[in-house]
Amino acid sequence: MAEPEPPVFAERPTEPIVPDAWRLAALPLGMALAFLLARSSWTLLWLGLAGFVLAFFRNPQRNIPGDERAVVSPADGRVIAVGEVEDGDGSKRLRIGIFLSIFNVHVNRAPVAGRVVEIVRSGSQYLAAFNLDAERLNVSCSLTLETARGERVRVVQTTGFIARRIVCHPRIGEWIRRGDRYGLIRFGSRTDVLLPPGARPRVGVGDRVRGGSSIVAELSSGGGS
Repeated sequence: MAEPEPPVFAERPTEPIVPDAWRLAALPLGMALAFLLARSSWTLLWLGLAGFVLAFFRNPQRNIPGDERAVVSPADGRVIAVGEVEDGDGSKRLRIGIFLSIFNVHVNRAPVAGRVVEIVRSGSQYLAAFNLDAERLNVSCSLTLETARGERVRVVQTTGFIARRIVCHPRIGEWIRRGDRYGLIRFGSRTDVLLPPGARPRVGVGDRVRGGSSIVAELSSGGGS
């Protein structure tokens, strides 16, 4: 008897501006109105702050390139790490790390299509995202996907010095399509993708990437974990 199909994750957020923005922008907008009524030059400052909050939570549509073997970037930003690392089980993985400044889109996307097999939250600190210890100590959320060929791909959202909250919507057992938006990190952060042996990088340190529309690696044709 065939196994039932896993439930498909409902992509979110999908709004042009993430709904969180309106609540966070309410205070600066209110202050701008108050200073406007008082005919104060402080109006522009508060309007600028409200505009920054709305821009930070922008959520553009993206065209997803390539086929299912193409790994798309899970985030917008600058590539700060490309290389082999040792996983917790002793296996080797290709890691691609991306630094997100406060000016980047902060909505995260699934790098590959797969079933959610593990979600792990860890860490307690808020070091600057480019700090070498941030990966190990900062608050983070690790999402592991299993592809149709049985490969395990992990994408890790890590907070930064300013970031204080990670949003990760999927549940274990759900199937996420490649490039689907699934969460975000607030105000400056880092996102890593860890790929199985045989994966080949398509980017280098210093490259600028866009979530969902930049191909950062290719999975091997033979599959594997």
